[in-house]
Amino acid sequence: MNGTTSGDELIIRPRTSRDLAQAAAALVAVHEMDGYPVEGVDDPEQWLSPPGMRAAWVAEFSGRVVGHVAVSSSEGSRTGTLERLFVLPEARRRKAGEHLIRAAEGYAQTKRLALELEVLAKDEAAIRLYKRLGWSEAGQRTHQLAKGSSHPALTFVKRQGHSS
Repeated sequence: MNGTTSGDELIIRPRTSRDLAQAAAALVAVHEMDGYPVEGVDDPEQWLSPPGMRAAWVAEFSGRVVGHVAVSSSEGSRTGTLERLFVLPEARRRKAGEHLIRAAEGYAQTKRLALELEVLAKDEAAIRLYKRLGWSEAGQRTHQLAKGSSHPALTFVKRQGHSS
């Protein structure tokens, strides 16, 4: 999935600063279609770089950024958070989400980080994907938005050294 190709292949690669504008546009498009994310579309470029971000990747197809994921953690923590994952609909059938998650898992494994994530309970397709990829549901919580509303959410974990 890496390197140069004919342009018809999905490429997963580390995100660069040049990718932010395209990733932000893709994020807004996903939000308009799916209602995800429930926040961040007011300033998508900033949202794509969460506090404590350690690494981020993009999925590229035909020269366009079609997906994104990031891993963040607090200083000294042995647990990272997989977040800011989204994929445009035309890249979903190419398994871009799965490939992005695998890139984040590989990074976490090399850094000896356990991974966790939060997914809104309404995002059933994402929940199915995480379960299929071997993530374990760890609990429930309420996702609070800065604007005051809240949404039921689930937490999932992926322990270092446990890939499927």
